[in-house]
Amino acid sequence: MIDLGIEKLMVIGAVALIVIGPEKLPRVARTVGTLLGKAQRYVADVKAEVNRSMELEELKKMKETVETAARDVESSIRTGASEFEKDWSDATSTAQTALEAPVSYPEYRHPKKKWRIKQGAKPNWYKARNGIRTKALSGAARVARFRPQKFN
Repeated sequence: MIDLGIEKLMVIGAVALIVIGPEKLPRVARTVGTLLGKAQRYVADVKAEVNRSMELEELKKMKETVETAARDVESSIRTGASEFEKDWSDATSTAQTALEAPVSYPEYRHPKKKWRIKQGAKPNWYKARNGIRTKALSGAARVARFRPQKFN
């Protein structure tokens, strides 16, 4: 860059004061300052764009390496899975010939499948003693049952 020291800036300021004049010097200085600010922002934008493009290229390279690693892992898993399937089929075929009769398991039954029948199997005296309802009440019947009685 340009090497500007304090002495050189003082010489440039003195020449500008003589050439431009004291009336126009502040306006010219303001204009030069805005132009320098714009130039600095432009240089900063260009640097940021270059950095973004370099990071994008690095990310693309990293993506390619991850994808190749994933493909390698996938191919190794597929070969291992095919070997496992082959071993499994060999083992199950020898086990089938040894057992010959397949084992039958009982069908799954939900434990609360017949809860209505079980509820009805309890005697009414037991339900009354333990507070189990024997009949379903509608909303209006429940209100009428528990409505306070008027005293005459």
